Amino acid sequence: MVVVAADILNKFGRNGESPDFFDHDALVIDFSHLDADTSVFDLVPLLKVLRSCSLVPVAVRGASVEAMAAALAVGLVEAPPEVYKHREAAPQSDVQEIIREVVHEVVREIPGPGTMVVDKPLRSGQKIYARGCDLVVLAMVNQGAEVVADGNIHVYAPLRGKAMAGARGNTNARIFSLCLEPELISIAGVYRTSENALPSSVHGKAAQVRLSNDGQDKLIIEALNN
Repeated sequence: MVVVAADILNKFGRNGESPDFFDHDALVIDFSHLDADTSVFDLVPLLKVLRSCSLVPVAVRGASVEAMAAALAVGLVEAPPEVYKHREAAPQSDVQEIIREVVHEVVREIPGPGTMVVDKPLRSGQKIYARGCDLVVLAMVNQGAEVVADGNIHVYAPLRGKAMAGARGNTNARIFSLCLEPELISIAGVYRTSENALPSSVHGKAAQVRLSNDGQDKLIIEALNN
């Protein structure tokens, strides 16, 4: 759990990659991916980390009897069974699964009318957030730069930094770029990094990124026809 807390801080903490990603969003912690015989751990340090990232832990689901008792003791409640939605996923480590569920549970769908337009290149360290609207970038997004939007992201130039569309849970959001070479792409919290190289059919080409419509939360990356 120490590793989980460190990963969350690195991503969403005050000095992390996306410190303003959450805005006191309610959170349900899912333990269903842990083995039933996993020993009970102290939840208080994890709760402090989540709250420092502007998350509000309110409930737990999928926990063993002992783990649920520990959660109730620190003020959390048990999420009712009907809120649970089973998800098939490829085998991953416990840490990866918990982080994935944390991100998935806190986002909520908010339509994003309007458009923000940026007409200058974004340098490393710069971050643009189009709150409640689409984002259109007319110049290059360099490595180390970050573009975030509650709606769609359009980059009419090379995209070499990070792009996160549907930041508040809009699963219909998309990312478009005339030259897709990103460090990270994300739709509604489902992400892919440059460590997992893009296929040659889309890398460095005009392409779009969207979520699959089969309920599996998979990123679909497609070349745009000329």
